Amino acid sequence: MAAVPYDVVSTEEARALAADVPLSFLHVTRPEIDLAPGTDPHDPVVYETAVANLARVRRAAPLVVEAEPALYVYRLRDGGHAQTGLAGCYSLDEYDSGAIKKHERTRPDKEDDRTRHMVAIEAQTGVVFLTYRQTPLIDAEVERVCRTEPLFDFEAADAVHHTVWRATREQTSGLVGGFAAVPTLYIADGHHRAASAA
Repeated sequence: MAAVPYDVVSTEEARALAADVPLSFLHVTRPEIDLAPGTDPHDPVVYETAVANLARVRRAAPLVVEAEPALYVYRLRDGGHAQTGLAGCYSLDEYDSGAIKKHERTRPDKEDDRTRHMVAIEAQTGVVFLTYRQTPLIDAEVERVCRTEPLFDFEAADAVHHTVWRATREQTSGLVGGFAAVPTLYIADGHHRAASAA
């Protein structure tokens, strides 16, 4: 189900990437790719298609609800470049209070689109990429997690290698404690997705 973010490809590019890949998550995040070319991406049928596509994906590849909260370390490797981060949730209160900093203005039409998408499918499927000043404690905890057996380890169709580790309860606690000392997070990508969720 690995797929690029919905807003980094055009409709035509998304259609090509998801062709012959029925479980591509682009069928959920860019459902207009399954409709006639030229369909208005804000037409109600687009959001109805997203609902149907998510239901189809969930039947074919059931999503797992974790028994307890956890954080995940996620590494992307493309050639000689690797990028490692954490996958988890943040509070909208932190966004609203300004602890999560924005640096772009958002367009109301794009916010409305993502809000309508979230309401229709009853899920927030868009990742917001946050960054923070380097913190040795967090770096050490992430490295501890990366020394364990990965949960997922695969190469996607675009030749990007994905590795995901689930942090243990103790590791999650250490990471949460490390982030408690980080005063500010910065949105690197996903301003519209964050604004829509808020």
